Amino acid sequence: MTAADAYDLECTGVSKDFGDFRAVDDVSFRIPSGTFFSILGPSGCGKTTLMRMIAGFEDPSAGEISIKGKSVLSVPPNKRNVKMVFQHLALFPMMNVYENIAYGLRCAGASKDEIARKVADVLERVALPDLARREIHQLSGGQKQRIAIARCMALNPDVLLLDEPLGALDLKLREAMKIELKLLQNQFDTTFVYITHDQSEALVMSDYVAVMNAGRFEQVGRPEELYHAPETAFVAGFVGDSNRWQGRAVDVQGGEVKVETEAGLTVVGTPRGAREITPGAAVEVFIRPEFVTASPLDAAPPQPAAENTVRGKVDGVLFNGANSRVLVRGPAGDLIEADVVVTGGPQDLREGDAVRLDWASAQTMCFAS
Repeated sequence: MTAADAYDLECTGVSKDFGDFRAVDDVSFRIPSGTFFSILGPSGCGKTTLMRMIAGFEDPSAGEISIKGKSVLSVPPNKRNVKMVFQHLALFPMMNVYENIAYGLRCAGASKDEIARKVADVLERVALPDLARREIHQLSGGQKQRIAIARCMALNPDVLLLDEPLGALDLKLREAMKIELKLLQNQFDTTFVYITHDQSEALVMSDYVAVMNAGRFEQVGRPEELYHAPETAFVAGFVGDSNRWQGRAVDVQGGEVKVETEAGLTVVGTPRGAREITPGAAVEVFIRPEFVTASPLDAAPPQPAAENTVRGKVDGVLFNGANSRVLVRGPAGDLIEADVVVTGGPQDLREGDAVRLDWASAQTMCFAS
């Protein structure tokens, strides 16, 4: 395998302008073969426009797009070895499962025996070997998802593009399909490029995630890197849940920054990101709820003592089993969230309880605004 073959998809300096509006701005990345790669960002950030350029439905205003080391800028969509799964799947309702999967193979000129073999193989891989003659309206939502992927994979694409494919499913099925999609990607060992605004989809399924904002990639990395080591305030706020404050640095020394927040809190954290934080600088502060300890006021303080301590009153409890959360009204009236374990016993925190919140400076992320 050549160095170029090691990457199924490469984009270099890709931009797209619609009149005076730049939808995609100088985006560069490359995806190793057999990778589940997600592009995560809010609506309107440019992720679907980028996918359409990869598929060939839009021409970039600048930059290069290569598949298996070869430029595809002059290759029409139907000639690129790229397939796409849309949110609404676009299965043919007048065809059964077998005919849906066989359609693309027939268009490609495959023989009847080859079609039968490939349809059987791909149905086996998506764990639906007995549904070949089933009508589309007889399938569940999850089965339709797998058939849509099977139809694409029968053509052996170099890259499979998935544009918010779980958006039309109910919550429980969407959660199950996250796991199924990752298992399917492993089964086919094909590069998946997944577009989503849902961080949980991207973090659960992906080998690598690109966080996109205003047409640019803010950070590309493994899910755990984006979560624990965000490089920008946007990534810190968009990936995962966080308590968030704005304020000004009043002291910077010993690898720590002391921040006076607009809410009136004094918070000690660690500088993050490429921009240096200096005294007087505007700062954004983030602390994830799982790193905040909530204790009754009469409980012993944690040892060693945390650098940040706030007293408040429980404003509400969001019960979700082991992932329950308390909302604490701080001294300045702002809400601070902390993750807790709810056992159903008398020791559980309840609305109205006076509590102390503690968290470490090492887990408190500070970015220059």
